Amino acid sequence: MNHRIAAPALPAAVLFDMDGTLVDTERLWRAAVEQVAEGIGRPLTDADTPHVLGRPAAYTAAHLHRTGGPAAPDPGLLSAALDAAFAARVAGEVVPRPGALGLLDELAAAGIPTAIVSASPRHVVDLVRKALGEERFVLTLAVEDTLRTKPAPDPYLAAAAALGVDPHACVVVEDSPAGVASAEAAGCAVLAVPSTVPIQDSAGRTVLDSLERADLALLVSLLTSTERI
Repeated sequence: MNHRIAAPALPAAVLFDMDGTLVDTERLWRAAVEQVAEGIGRPLTDADTPHVLGRPAAYTAAHLHRTGGPAAPDPGLLSAALDAAFAARVAGEVVPRPGALGLLDELAAAGIPTAIVSASPRHVVDLVRKALGEERFVLTLAVEDTLRTKPAPDPYLAAAAALGVDPHACVVVEDSPAGVASAEAAGCAVLAVPSTVPIQDSAGRTVLDSLERADLALLVSLLTSTERI
């Protein structure tokens, strides 16, 4: 009698964070926040990093308003200024992260749907999608598309629902603690490639120093690890 060993299941979808994961925009976002913060006389420090990295403009604007003193502009004005400063930088310089395009091409060849799930505004997400190749992604989700953004699970749950797949059958690729928390709260397996803040290994999560070391076999292994059974 022949006994066949079932092949490991492929991910139902791979959901990518954008800034700092697919493209080298975390430094552009930091520069935009520094520009706006200096404009209100409140230079950034290392203590501000958790309120900047992986955060949407509205969150960072509220942080600047709260810590900027009585003369700090309204959060709405700060958010608009952050958005404009970041979009201007992205429009002029979109650089894929090492290994990102190769991994996307491997997933496409295997017929695995991919999506961008970002805390950036829609018009910035659209700029990046166009720069990377619109055909590479079946779905993009921007900060406007859910009531709550990262670290809440809503963005990754919404992406899985839009694709018609179980989030537990998805792999998320992230670079920030807020994004990892969002993906894990949604029940996804996580590949973390930190861009600024260190991220530790844990159950259901693998941490690499570059997407150049990632491939489909690794993503499959995240879904089949004993820690997630």
